[in-house]
Amino acid sequence: MSLTSTPETRFDDVPDYDYPHETVEVTDDGAEMAYVDIEGDGEETFLCLHGEPTWGFLYRKMVDRLAERGRVVVPDAIGFGRSDKYTERDEYSFEMHYSAFERFLEELDLDDITLVCQDWGGILGLTLAGHHPERFARLVPMNTGIPQGTQEMPPEWEQFREFVEGVEELPIGMLIQNATATELSDEVLAAYEAPFPDEDSKAGAREWPDMVPRKGGGDGAEMTRAAASRLKEWEKPAFVLFADSDPITRGNRDPLRDLIPTASDQPDVWVEGAMHFLQEDAGEEIADRIVAFVDRS
Repeated sequence: MSLTSTPETRFDDVPDYDYPHETVEVTDDGAEMAYVDIEGDGEETFLCLHGEPTWGFLYRKMVDRLAERGRVVVPDAIGFGRSDKYTERDEYSFEMHYSAFERFLEELDLDDITLVCQDWGGILGLTLAGHHPERFARLVPMNTGIPQGTQEMPPEWEQFREFVEGVEELPIGMLIQNATATELSDEVLAAYEAPFPDEDSKAGAREWPDMVPRKGGGDGAEMTRAAASRLKEWEKPAFVLFADSDPITRGNRDPLRDLIPTASDQPDVWVEGAMHFLQEDAGEEIADRIVAFVDRS
């Protein structure tokens, strides 16, 4: 086991995300999770979870708007952002990530959470909500799902996984730009690259694609199946908010709305002109929609 931390100087030129950050130990071997925690002006608590291969920076267009309604907590998953990183892929597992976020919730004593989640942030976040419903007040899953180890993955995802497995140097910025409708600036692309000073630090980003529970592969299906079963009985508000131009997760949207009983109580909408990283393509619009959802529920 080898843990590493990204030098703070790597983040000196990150634009529009200069919020103070803190860390908390979330594993038995001492890995620390970094997070932004904005007090905000209202009574809500928003927990914003990112996915592959991003970090909390992805939510920078949304933080201030959400903070008008309350506290905004944006952690970086272990292996990403300012959080500690294992340099060996076999140190990463569904259980490790799940337990780290579970401990994060406990250490910060978060409850009445409005979960805002995308990609792997949704897989883990929805699983947490299924197993710990007492901590969550609302769900906002975006371009994600709760895969249970039985589904076929779309060809675009298979191509992505094969690329990540086969490429010698993982081009983080390119992966994000290719899944974003907006043309990202060099500064923004550099910010997504900042957490990864070398290939060893990308072990978590290498591992996450192959970890998706699916037919014939992945990890964590037992936990996601149990959570999905509980989410079938979910009685609190849920707003499923997907982009209209993401070929990888688009097909998950209607099954997710059907799974969570209260999702059909909310508007049946798509975020138009946005791709997988809809926070980049329509962050302000999404934040407004989430605030409206909180206000009406």
